[in-house]
Amino acid sequence: MDVENRNGFQVGRADTSDWTALTKIDPVAAAGDNARRDSIRRWCDHGVVLMAQDASGPLGYSVLEYNFFEQGFVTMLVVAPSARRRGVGANLLTAIEAACTTAKLFTSTNVSNHPMQHLLQRVGWRPVGLLHGLDEGDPELFYLCPSTRLRDAAGTGG
Repeated sequence: MDVENRNGFQVGRADTSDWTALTKIDPVAAAGDNARRDSIRRWCDHGVVLMAQDASGPLGYSVLEYNFFEQGFVTMLVVAPSARRRGVGANLLTAIEAACTTAKLFTSTNVSNHPMQHLLQRVGWRPVGLLHGLDEGDPELFYLCPSTRLRDAAGTGG
């Protein structure tokens, strides 16, 4: 599923061996958060990670799971600080949309995460709800991908 785009990087499914490289570009994992490192390894082991990379290595990754009311959910989207503003996040979302097998695809971000909100709005996702209580003082804002961009939009997926 590797797809090269006009920005010179590829997006494809990460495999188990990619997890250590991903921990180096994830600011939380790179700062020593063992829980995040464990999550990245588990996600890679389960085959739910899409990774953007170029000749220098990984630029970002996203995680697609189906544990949100049995609908697609972008659990994580990370772009290496050095790769931001190059279209990596938008291309990862496009790849997630293409890979999603359900009629709906959601994600969420903290209200304080303005770069993620800007990205989601720029690519056409719309806010659909707000949840208080996950992170004290920083509510979670939920977004929905336009259904016309999902392969299950016609009800043919699984």
